[in-house]
Amino acid sequence: MKKTWMIVGAATLAAAGALPWGVGYITELQWQQATEEVNRAQPFVRMETSDYRRGLLASQVDGVMVFSNPETGESHRWNYRADVTHGVTGSLLAFEPEGGWSPEGSDWFPEGDPRLTLETRWWGKAVLELEAPLMTMSNVATGESLVTSGGLARLELSNAGEKSKALMVWPSISLSGPEMDVQLTDIHVEQDMTHLAGDIWVGGASLEVGAVQLDQPAVPTMRFHGLNMKTSSEASENNTRLDSTVTVDLQEIEHGGQAYGPHHVAFAVDDLQVAGWNTLTEGIETLQAMPAADDVGDIELNMAAMNQINAAVRDLAAAGFSVGIPELSLATPEGAITGHGEIRHPQLTDAQKAGMLMVMQQLTGDFSLSLPRTLVEHYPEIRLQMAPLIKEGLLVPEGDRLVMNAVMRDLVLDVNGTEIPLPPLF
Repeated sequence: MKKTWMIVGAATLAAAGALPWGVGYITELQWQQATEEVNRAQPFVRMETSDYRRGLLASQVDGVMVFSNPETGESHRWNYRADVTHGVTGSLLAFEPEGGWSPEGSDWFPEGDPRLTLETRWWGKAVLELEAPLMTMSNVATGESLVTSGGLARLELSNAGEKSKALMVWPSISLSGPEMDVQLTDIHVEQDMTHLAGDIWVGGASLEVGAVQLDQPAVPTMRFHGLNMKTSSEASENNTRLDSTVTVDLQEIEHGGQAYGPHHVAFAVDDLQVAGWNTLTEGIETLQAMPAADDVGDIELNMAAMNQINAAVRDLAAAGFSVGIPELSLATPEGAITGHGEIRHPQLTDAQKAGMLMVMQQLTGDFSLSLPRTLVEHYPEIRLQMAPLIKEGLLVPEGDRLVMNAVMRDLVLDVNGTEIPLPPLF
């Protein structure tokens, strides 16, 4: 019996010792897959692994992150190393730039270095987290400086990268320069998204900023209080359609001794075809990534991308959709500016789609705008912009306000009874 327990104990110890090695092996595979996915998904950041040294309980990684501008071809390389610790269920990677977090001769982090880690689990979950202390950066040549409080940024990926949660909390960021000082306080970002198809994700996200302050020489300070932006998107009809909304709220604007608010604007897209939207974005990305058309081959590739974009626009229109600004309310010292706008295209049958000559032909829409007359009367720069609209009857007086009501149908825009033919652009 004693011998049996010794065998069991030895087997348990062997398994406990082997588990971290197995987890380390899985971590290396996950690392390779993750870097390949990052490189394939976008053209701005490329991850290169110079060396991956895997041990029993720990590993080390040397690599480079290349930040590129596809339009100019400029790039910046960030060399890093990571110490990897393996456990029974996952690994912890601690990253550090090669040469330290501050350039030689400077101290960007006077209270201690940042901590950048990646925690992985063998079942496919990964958490990237940055804990940053106080940071101060300055450029003597330009007179610019950046000061940020300590903050936290966290990204959690699960379900093989199909689900994403993000969190960022930063108490303050200050950017100073000869022409302007900008200060942001109480920054809070949250995101909870699920991959739908192609480049489309559904879920929700929010951005909150307690205050934004702008200071310029010889100009009164401007402050924005209570900025809140929320996005929400969801799929319907077996994930073939997409509804999405974005709302932006601002509690108050303070400038020149006056404060006015609140402000609110909402954007909405309803019943968008998922497949058509993915085809459209793929065509646009292909076109953007192409070099200048210098020979016949390049011209043909450009034409193929344009044809893909045109076909996708037709498919989206034929499937039906609506897009617009359902709510607009901007406070001013003289009163609120309000309005709305929406453009729609009906869903077509296959026969109707085959006979569709132009997308614009069946577009319909309605728009409205209302603003205080005193706003135009008291501010010459606004009066200069509004005068042509008033002269043509596109803005008409209605009590103490100027209003615009418009309807679009059959390639004609009717604004307050004035019909404006629309050019058949597409």
